[in-house]
Amino acid sequence: MATISSTSFGGETLEIIAFRLHDQEFCVKTTTIREIRGWAPSTPIPHAPADVIGVMNLRGSVIPIIDLAYKLGMKSTVANERSAIVVAEVHNMVIGMLVDRVSDILTIPSSQVQPVPEVSASFDKTFSEGIIANENGMICFLNLAKMFKGSDLEDLAA
Repeated sequence: MATISSTSFGGETLEIIAFRLHDQEFCVKTTTIREIRGWAPSTPIPHAPADVIGVMNLRGSVIPIIDLAYKLGMKSTVANERSAIVVAEVHNMVIGMLVDRVSDILTIPSSQVQPVPEVSASFDKTFSEGIIANENGMICFLNLAKMFKGSDLEDLAA
């Protein structure tokens, strides 16, 4: 089977962190991740966007906690003891993303990232950098910078 190289990456290797949302695997570059924390309840914010669960105190800084499954158009994640908060920096803002569980940290050749296939003319694939096929299945490679536009995060910080 031929591997189609993605135009988003050069010939380098990528370090990624993989996590699960419901029964699907997703990943992001480790360079965007600050830390991974166990689940702790957050404080709700009145009139927050639907994908914002609330806020939490991260060593003196208040950060928004995003329901990543909901942000991706899936049903909301119900947090439990296996859930995790993936803390990332996007557009110079720190956010926490609720995931079902972190599954792996991997180093892969960038040639393993394949383009997202065209599903339909109305299909919006901007949140995804590509698809990684491995022996355990498929991993959707997310682009946090495109998922969280700078203006969205400024609204959360206000």
